[in-house]
Amino acid sequence: MNGPKRVYLDHAATTPVLPDARAAVFQALERWSNPSSPHTDGRAARAALEKARRTIADALEWRHDVVLTSGASEAILIAARQAKVPGRAIGATEHDAVRAAFGRAKVVPVGEAGLIDRGALAEMIAGTPSLVAIQQVNNETGVIQPIDQIAAEIRAAGSLLLADCAQSAGKLPLPDANFISVSAHKLGGPPGVGALLVRDLARLHAVGGQEKGYRRGTENLPAAAGFAAALSAGAYDMARLSQLRQALEKEIEGAGGTVIGNAAPRLATIGCYAMPGVTSASQLVQFDLAGFSVSAGSACSSGSMKPSRVLQAMELPEEVVGSAIRVSFGADTTDDDVAAFVAEWRRIFARAQRSAA
Repeated sequence: MNGPKRVYLDHAATTPVLPDARAAVFQALERWSNPSSPHTDGRAARAALEKARRTIADALEWRHDVVLTSGASEAILIAARQAKVPGRAIGATEHDAVRAAFGRAKVVPVGEAGLIDRGALAEMIAGTPSLVAIQQVNNETGVIQPIDQIAAEIRAAGSLLLADCAQSAGKLPLPDANFISVSAHKLGGPPGVGALLVRDLARLHAVGGQEKGYRRGTENLPAAAGFAAALSAGAYDMARLSQLRQALEKEIEGAGGTVIGNAAPRLATIGCYAMPGVTSASQLVQFDLAGFSVSAGSACSSGSMKPSRVLQAMELPEEVVGSAIRVSFGADTTDDDVAAFVAEWRRIFARAQRSAA
């Protein structure tokens, strides 16, 4: 017996594989040879891999090197470990993958809107060339950093920028950064593949192996083909999704909720909302039982159900941090999906108010 249709609103965690990407994966699986093998079959696999690489670069309008990886986390790790500058600094609201890769780096604070404190950044990198990791789009709030301005300031200080573009690739123009990390499964490609976009390979220590010596391991041709096909599909109508999120937020605010980060520019596909008096954990359970997939922050850390480190870094009130959930759209999210979510949001909030009365 089938249950009610579920509404998936957790695309910032992962998004369904697009049909074009799925077809490309299956087609590439027919090329069973290792792309590094010198024989005819290996050369055919290599040609297919390089075609996928060129397609990824062209779709992202990147005119420099593309190092294929197992995902954005590995791309970040390569840059963090191999960039040829001594210092390391990260934004206070970076993804956990950045924090893990950078270790004991300097942490650049953000303001209440989630935007980088540019004065603090300038002080931290003055005199010491550093690799600075800044997200273009925050994965929990959707806040968009003025990344091109930040890049210019970092470059003028003699430092390098690693821009985490896992959430923005395929949706926004990429920044003028030294390194950019991207992930296929955030934009309709298969999981387990991503890339480090490198402006100048000379700024990166080589380690030997595949990918021109900058990453070890047999290349994943089927996944790379799926990644390329997903980017080529151009599935996102950002104008439509922006209108959809605006409609959602008008309803949330009208019902007594809080829209987090709304003082800053935000990506159309990600919103973070606090429901007064109802914990994030309680909301997740109730939404899930009602057929809605949403989350409380990053999928890499939400299983712990600890307060969001991102929202704490924004110095939001404890009651807001503890009652926030993330709603994120995909290319196929509809008006009906949003209307159904809003109706359930109102029901959950109304139940909580009755219980508290």
